[in-house]
Amino acid sequence: MKLISWNVNGIRAVLKKGFLDFIKEEAPDILCIQETKARPEQVTLELPGYHQFWHWADKKGYSGTAIFTTQKPLTVKKGIGIHEGEGRVLTAEFEHHYLVNVYTPNAQHGLTRLDLRQSWDVAFLHYITQLEKKKPVIFCGDLNVAHQEIDLARPKDNRGNPGFTDEERNGFSNIINAGFIDTFRHFTKEPGQYTWWSFRSNARARNIGWRIDYFCVSPQVKNKLQRATIHSDVHGSDHCPISIELDLTRL
Repeated sequence: MKLISWNVNGIRAVLKKGFLDFIKEEAPDILCIQETKARPEQVTLELPGYHQFWHWADKKGYSGTAIFTTQKPLTVKKGIGIHEGEGRVLTAEFEHHYLVNVYTPNAQHGLTRLDLRQSWDVAFLHYITQLEKKKPVIFCGDLNVAHQEIDLARPKDNRGNPGFTDEERNGFSNIINAGFIDTFRHFTKEPGQYTWWSFRSNARARNIGWRIDYFCVSPQVKNKLQRATIHSDVHGSDHCPISIELDLTRL
């Protein structure tokens, strides 16, 4: 089974930049996208064979998540009960696991949303651990945090900036300490592996980036993991897609 996650920075924009070609080539069983910035009726998106589920923000052109899956879920739930109205979480329940697609709030310049972000991190961890009591959890998306210094090109310059504050990093550490596995780091410890680059200063060409997009899984899924990939050669957004491949047949 192949799963792909991608912050597309606007689904309508990325559709003009090779999005469908990439999806057709990769043929994921499940595709999760973040920052859709649209409602489904605003998008002409032909993905035959996929069930589509959207969660959009009240504010037009802002945030939003969507799941496209070849297997119809048992249930689909929007949100986690707090900070609603921004379309940030979609949960699909399958026979043997939960899939959670998340677009974590950014702390913003000046850390104006850091308090909200901290309460979000607590609530999200509570949410996925409650799900885990029923079935293993796979969650993915833009978590808006570089966990360790290896996860961004210039850690010393960015310490204390949004996405690399102690509070946000501790929030991700709490997820790892709860037993969830950062799938990419499960396979590689190499530096220079990023998923987001600023549009400024030719950052992507110079690989001055951050790894802030993740697939994390419950411990029960660990021995099913086959690979985790950052598709840094795929353009169309300021983020690149990430994927995992795993065998869920015996979950």
